[in-house]
Amino acid sequence: MAALLISGTLLYSKSSGGNTVSIADQQADNQPSGPVNVSADDNPFLGNPNAKVTVIEFSDFQCPFCRKFYTDTLPQIKKDYIDTSKIKFVYRDFPLSFHPGAVPAAEGAECARDQDKFWEMHDAIFDEQGKLGSGTVQFTADDVKKWAANIGLNTSKFNQCLDSGKYKQEVEKDLADGSAAGVNGTPATFINGRLVSGAQPFTAFKVVIDEELKKLGK
Repeated sequence: MAALLISGTLLYSKSSGGNTVSIADQQADNQPSGPVNVSADDNPFLGNPNAKVTVIEFSDFQCPFCRKFYTDTLPQIKKDYIDTSKIKFVYRDFPLSFHPGAVPAAEGAECARDQDKFWEMHDAIFDEQGKLGSGTVQFTADDVKKWAANIGLNTSKFNQCLDSGKYKQEVEKDLADGSAAGVNGTPATFINGRLVSGAQPFTAFKVVIDEELKKLGK
């Protein structure tokens, strides 16, 4: 066993081959017990920039549970809360050390943001992995470049951005801020500072979001 990382309510164990090989239900030891101060920084967001409820997701582009959140939960959050301007939904990076594709994907999404296509790239990264299989899908920076081309980005500008490491420090800052907030795995989502850990069903997010909206009389 090369490494152990607790992610929300899920315990991930990593083999020497670099793949997630077992998952057990176990609560993380160092999860915040109450609301914490989590900055949205200047990260990309969806929804109402002035919303009183801010939802911040710390995510890893190669994490299968983050992909599950993207496919199974985010669409309903978008329909009920983002598209209705009730919340501001912020994406922040938290690339796990045993996911080699996570960093180039995170930096690539930031490069896509330079061309005003962060969310298109965000979606493509998860969608393309879904086409390749289930669980943890292996991919490289070259795949990220190919996916960028598929969504119509200027490939010369994108490839130069990614190869230069322009957003290396930005991604590292997200990781540091997440760690400071108590994040030790992905996905980790804060709703006005209240942590919802793991790829929970929509109902788990609805309960907390609705409670926060009720506090504000929304």
